[in-house]
Amino acid sequence: MKHLLHPLYKKIVVKVGTNVITAKNGELDLDILNSLTAQIAELQKKGIQVILVSSGAVGAGRSVVKFSGTIAPVAARQVLASTGQIKLISTYNQLFLHHGLITAQILVTKDDFRDRLHYLNMQTCFSSLLQQNIIPVVNENDAVSVTELMFTDNDELSGLIASMMDVEGYLILSHVDGLFDLKSGNGTIIPEIDPSTKHFHQYINPGKSEFGRGGMLTKCHIAHKLSRLGITVHIANGRTPNILLSILDGENIGTKFLPQKPTHGPKRWIANSEGLEKGAVTINNGAELALVADERANSLLPVGIESVEGQFFKGDIIKVCSMDGTIIGYGMAQYSSEKTLTVMGKKEQKPLIHYDYLYITS
Repeated sequence: MKHLLHPLYKKIVVKVGTNVITAKNGELDLDILNSLTAQIAELQKKGIQVILVSSGAVGAGRSVVKFSGTIAPVAARQVLASTGQIKLISTYNQLFLHHGLITAQILVTKDDFRDRLHYLNMQTCFSSLLQQNIIPVVNENDAVSVTELMFTDNDELSGLIASMMDVEGYLILSHVDGLFDLKSGNGTIIPEIDPSTKHFHQYINPGKSEFGRGGMLTKCHIAHKLSRLGITVHIANGRTPNILLSILDGENIGTKFLPQKPTHGPKRWIANSEGLEKGAVTINNGAELALVADERANSLLPVGIESVEGQFFKGDIIKVCSMDGTIIGYGMAQYSSEKTLTVMGKKEQKPLIHYDYLYITS
């Protein structure tokens, strides 16, 4: 075990992939789970708050359920997820009890992040659990999550939680060692990624890095977004001995996405609202230039709006697009789509989106 005299972070989200905690026969790998829970317990003893997002319910369900007759794929997944989740959380509960820690189960869908009040209530729940030294174990509610309610995978879910909980570090544990430098030709790991980096597909080796529902490209996009919000992200191999303790000790292991200056509050919620918007506005080139190119923080004024799409109300998240359809950002509307239609193109009007509630994607 590491000493962790000066741990790197005080609050983290740890995401564990199915391939990390599942053996080749499809059963839960108790050796790995024992190791991970022991490490998390060690972190807790050092005063580090840990939220665990764990995949594996569907895999665990396969060792429990033997289907009879024919069943649709979506229904099969629901059965496996709902039965396997009991086995998964029971396993975590027993392992954490060995270290004197209480476990809490939280199952969520994408819709839980859509409403600001619901979002704040969820934030309060997590904060209260951490305050009581309880380990939140989170998973997508696959029993009810279908089609548009589904996350890309638990990387997306854990990224939303990391943003919501204002953590310092987000640790993605997969079955690969990190992001590979394909340009070097020798398969070396890229130790650090700058927030300005784009076009991650050039680093992805499908044979080594693709896994799960989202894959490494999804992980990179989420890591990049969180790094721009001020969160340091690590991608590392969850089957490496004492991996969590090594990262928290500041060891150079895996791939680290370096953070920009932290962004807090509503902007974090808005930054992670892609796919949750209630409507959209298209703005002219002048307004785009003011929002994207100007170094000053600018609000979106009605004078720069060219068109309105969908129906939205005050407090809803809306998408901001350029004249060619490119997504510029997301923001919280200060009034309805109906009122926007009456004031768009006019000067001396109240901003549709105040800069405190506007997130620019580029």
